[in-house]
Amino acid sequence: MDREAFCRQSNVVVVAGKGGVGKTTVTAALARMAADVGLEVLVVELDDAGGLHNLFGRETAFEYEEAVLYEPLGAGRVRGRVITPDDALVEYLMDHGLRRVAKRLVAAGVLEVVATAIPGIREVLVLGKVKQLERSGTSDLIVLDAPAAGHAVTFLTSALGLMDAARGGPLRSQAQDVVEMLRDPARCQVMLVSLPEETPVNELIETAYRFEDLVGVALAPVVVNACYPVLTHLSADPVAAAAAAGAELPGPEEAAQLAAAAEFRSSRQDLQAMQMERLAAGLPLPQLALPYQFTADLGPKQLGVLSRALGADIDALVVDEPGVEVEVEELGVDDDD
Repeated sequence: MDREAFCRQSNVVVVAGKGGVGKTTVTAALARMAADVGLEVLVVELDDAGGLHNLFGRETAFEYEEAVLYEPLGAGRVRGRVITPDDALVEYLMDHGLRRVAKRLVAAGVLEVVATAIPGIREVLVLGKVKQLERSGTSDLIVLDAPAAGHAVTFLTSALGLMDAARGGPLRSQAQDVVEMLRDPARCQVMLVSLPEETPVNELIETAYRFEDLVGVALAPVVVNACYPVLTHLSADPVAAAAAAGAELPGPEEAAQLAAAAEFRSSRQDLQAMQMERLAAGLPLPQLALPYQFTADLGPKQLGVLSRALGADIDALVVDEPGVEVEVEELGVDDDD
């Protein structure tokens, strides 16, 4: 499938998953890939920018005002901004002629009182701002880094609850507009992220069906993050392999260590394959696999590797047949940025 066409399937992509699976990294990889094919991309973070700015090589975190994160020559651009309920409320009130009192209300903690009285208003304020940005047409793609899986369900179902609670008025209209955006596949999709491990896979499958049942939102292909590149020579004898390469191991201890490392890697590959198969059986969606990065500090170089891997898997998507299939090629690490 064409990468640009994939990114233009929906105006907003909500990236969600269990905490620790790398959804912020996937958010950045998707945004960079879209910019590399010429799209204008806006990344939206909630509460704070987390470590996303580091992935783009930016020293300081961005805030409510938009900041340019990535601008390749002759291609698109990635911008980032943080949208909090307080900021969204201030802008909403200012847009409705209450400029003088808007910031005073937030400073006085009025939002906390209102949020207690009207559950879901915080989420609707943020999603309402996302909806406004989506409607403005200033971005080809908006990528929203959602809360962790359990909170993401509440985040996206809040508008439905507010619609039930409010019989009329601007809040109900805002909630209804948000629900309409979430339920329109051309406007919004959810991209779920997992690791090739049992607990994240279990939670992703459960979350996927909750999204479909409770929200009615369309699901994009699933991203399986941190996949070990598949090695096929792990059963080889270390001494024989060294001799074939024209080398000699220092001694039997080193040979035993290499054999143990190969055994661990082989078991990891088997576990990874089993969990990806189980995910495919439990959730019939295409899978996009991102390679494990052997470093704790992810930056622009690693983001480049991940965005290209994501694009390669999108290229391999087959969408013209019933029952979408994904051909995942062996994952490798590109040394180039």
